[in-house]
Amino acid sequence: MKLVFATHNKNKLKEVKALLPKHIEILSLDDIGCHEEIPEEADTIEENAIGKANYIRDQYGYNCFADDTGLEVKALKGAPGVYSARYAGPEKNDQSNVKKLLKDLEDKDDRTARFKTVIALNLENEKILFQGIAKGEITTAPKGDKGFGYDPVFKPEGFEKTFAELPLSEKNKISHRAKAMKQLIDYFRS
Repeated sequence: MKLVFATHNKNKLKEVKALLPKHIEILSLDDIGCHEEIPEEADTIEENAIGKANYIRDQYGYNCFADDTGLEVKALKGAPGVYSARYAGPEKNDQSNVKKLLKDLEDKDDRTARFKTVIALNLENEKILFQGIAKGEITTAPKGDKGFGYDPVFKPEGFEKTFAELPLSEKNKISHRAKAMKQLIDYFRS
């Protein structure tokens, strides 16, 4: 089965390919000739994921799944949330986003946070949502060189290392994206 994962992000693509069964061939946006940036203008993570999956199905005719992820920090009333990728500006720079997050948390004692991923599957125009949550806290400084986004400052519950310090194989057992992907995989197996 061929299925498009609506992303240009090679790190996300690598994570997802490692999780999905081999009988599902994952195509990226680049593989189908979609080089435009799909708009993310919704007010919720769920709506952004649905919008991206529908866009690929409507414009390119492929069965597709798309994800949207947000980092929700308790002391910041859920921010950056749906704006996580562009928290420090429209250029979507990971280092700038992390720097802004750490600055916004300088005077906060509660560093509790969670990553939330929603995957929207558009399969023959049937739409299904899958959600994964990873709870943890924001560190005071970046640590590790693996992963991407906020991984260097997110320490998952029960771990002393950030996502960026964990090997991909370990992160893929506990991450928000892995939890949502497990639900997607279980859907294809049932």
